[in-house]
Amino acid sequence: MQLTSQTEEQLKKLKGYTGVTPNIAARLAFFRSIESNFRYQLDNRKLDGALVLDKVTWLGETALTTELLLRLNYPGLSPKDLVKAWAAHVEDGIAPLRNHRNLKDFSLAL
Repeated sequence: MQLTSQTEEQLKKLKGYTGVTPNIAARLAFFRSIESNFRYQLDNRKLDGALVLDKVTWLGETALTTELLLRLNYPGLSPKDLVKAWAAHVEDGIAPLRNHRNLKDFSLAL
């Protein structure tokens, strides 16, 4: 699983500011996006980030919940397109969080 390079850079910057690792920040961003009712529209988005991690690393203990939410919201998508939907949700959810300069401000924004 991977993200767009732009999202990946935002996650890396956030880690530098707050110490929150990209996989944890991606999980938080995904759920923020789901809660905000963002919906992925199938597109030709290229997941070109250099940080390619397995599903267990990206999703951790939220794997089952994440997969169920994706399948519930996008029942007709192929597994490849579900990864793109996940990446789009991470991109959407990280946008309001990416500029926090410390862990306290970041945690208050959640």
